[in-house]
Amino acid sequence: MTTTFLAASDIADQFGLELPKLIAQVLIFLVVFYVLKTKAFGPILAMLEQRRQRISDGESKLEKIAKDLAEAERNAQAIVDKANDDANRLVKEAGDSAKSLAEKRQQEAIQEAGQILAKAREAANQEHAQLMAHLKSEFGRMVSDATTRVTGKVLNTDDQARINQETATQVSL
Repeated sequence: MTTTFLAASDIADQFGLELPKLIAQVLIFLVVFYVLKTKAFGPILAMLEQRRQRISDGESKLEKIAKDLAEAERNAQAIVDKANDDANRLVKEAGDSAKSLAEKRQQEAIQEAGQILAKAREAANQEHAQLMAHLKSEFGRMVSDATTRVTGKVLNTDDQARINQETATQVSL
């Protein structure tokens, strides 16, 4: 074993290592390491851990937000679809109502036109009857006048009524 110790001692001499200085450097290194670990690395590592945790929380919140957004989009699409369906239904109902109203108005117009035509026919028939009555009386008067002129005799009211009656009967045929 001494040979190994001598060999190590020769190597240490060759590199200029001295045991008391090596021990002092190891102790200084340990002290500096402890100070850095407690005063510098500890807070830095804690801060890095906090950042890692915040990033992790942010990613989880981002995933939750993405899920909420997707659900909100689905809900919005469902609402838009329902609104479109309602709008289409209302437009169809309005069209049907307008068509029904137009048909009702058309029927009313046809009915009103029929009533106007019936009234016009009735008025025309009444006017025709009045004109015929007037024409008959006028024709009877003219026949009476013509008979008076031809016969040279003045007709009394009975004769005029009889001639008017005969003339009206002849004209009606």
